[in-house]
Amino acid sequence: MSPRTNYDSNFCGSLPLHLTNLVQSYGYLLVLDLAGLRIVQLSENSEELFGQPVEKVVGQSFSDYLSPADIANLEEKLASGIREKIPFNFTFGESKREVLALVHLRDDHILAELEPVSPAHKKGFTEVYNEIRYVIAAIDTAETLGQASAIAVRELKKLSGFDKIMMYRFDEEWNGTVIAEIMEEGMEPYMGLTFPASDVPKQARALYLKNPYRLIPDREYTPVRLYPVINPITQSFLDLSDCNLRSVAAVHIEYLRNMKVTASMSTRVIRNGELWGLISCHHREPKYLDQESCSIFELLSDVISSRIDHIIRKEEYDFSNRLQQNYAKLVEYIYSENDFVSGLLKDDVNVMDFLGAGGVAITGRGRTGTLGNVPDAEKIENLVLWLQAKGIDHVYTEANLAAVYDGAADYSAIASGIIVVPIDAEEGHYVIGFRPEVIKDINWGGNPNEAIHFEPGKNNYHPRHSFQVWQERVKDTAIAWSEQEINWAERLRNFIFEYNIKHS
Repeated sequence: MSPRTNYDSNFCGSLPLHLTNLVQSYGYLLVLDLAGLRIVQLSENSEELFGQPVEKVVGQSFSDYLSPADIANLEEKLASGIREKIPFNFTFGESKREVLALVHLRDDHILAELEPVSPAHKKGFTEVYNEIRYVIAAIDTAETLGQASAIAVRELKKLSGFDKIMMYRFDEEWNGTVIAEIMEEGMEPYMGLTFPASDVPKQARALYLKNPYRLIPDREYTPVRLYPVINPITQSFLDLSDCNLRSVAAVHIEYLRNMKVTASMSTRVIRNGELWGLISCHHREPKYLDQESCSIFELLSDVISSRIDHIIRKEEYDFSNRLQQNYAKLVEYIYSENDFVSGLLKDDVNVMDFLGAGGVAITGRGRTGTLGNVPDAEKIENLVLWLQAKGIDHVYTEANLAAVYDGAADYSAIASGIIVVPIDAEEGHYVIGFRPEVIKDINWGGNPNEAIHFEPGKNNYHPRHSFQVWQERVKDTAIAWSEQEINWAERLRNFIFEYNIKHS
């Protein structure tokens, strides 16, 4: 099978999404200087807010449009030095129009995102608190990743009213697989489908570490320019990396159109400081969520991330505990047998169980001991020669042995993957675990090799039109060894090395 085209790194991942110099039209963006809160740049639709052309607003003080109490509150919180987005509720100008604001403190300027408050969207504190508490309680009942994901999408759908909500989990290559989904009738299901990394390219993933969510209320919006075009403080395009109002790349708008989605929202799932997955919300009609509702999503994103991390950590702890118990048994058997080969191949708990292998071979010193399903003696001998040539001195694993060793294709059914514990490489002394081939069918949401289509000249490109299932069969590949399994195998190697020194 020919390798898939990696649009994520080759093309899509290089586009500067943070320097669009455009914002969406559902809010207003202001840039203020640090000294006097003077307005130095703003989105052109701010004329609606100020009641005068933006050319006249530039140079005025933001203080002229807020009450003394609002300004005092703003200055007090900015003086705290908090770098995160700070929420405010301002009464704006002579019209007394209420706006919600998110204020970012940058090194050399202040960025303020303003959205008008609609009475229809306002909720009381008790109502919001009760909704949040219920969703948190529901998520806390989950004991598996499947349960946590299903509860999360179900409760977020109730809370938000989006037509469809899905949870993606990223793999090691940043492809995203849908692990939970809930939707209205008549929508195309994507449960279990995998979407290529280029659908959420690397620079877009990086922005989710700065922004908890991404809202597009209407894909047909007209992008709003900033005035002036060049930021007078930075003398460059404004960096909109952590700006919720940041405009959307045209290719993503086309992507939503091809999916028959008019409004969308994505919320991050973070684990160990990295993007673990995304919760993606779709709506067939325009749908606006105010800052209050988005803040609820932001909070619940943290709750969901925390629960998923708890579940994974518990699974890892239980697995590590089992490996530790098996390791202790092997050490005990080696001492009782007074021979590490005999100790590793006991019937009760043996090295094959410890390595999670379907077969194991212990080579060197003129003999080869085997257990389970392994290649024949000649093939093991040739494999050992190949390992010696590689000069391996620590635990080595390979899930697709046929890709790196020509002779492995003949026995991929029983040994597509290997884990090698070197004892004495010069003497060809190894403990080798074999894992069988696991034929895997990946159901892609559209052909990943056609994720984008270039126009003649390759200056412009478009996303794929179809998201129908495109199946890829992966062969000659075993289940990869986990980091925990490799670490415990390394401990076993160290023990055997010391044991041999003491008993040589």
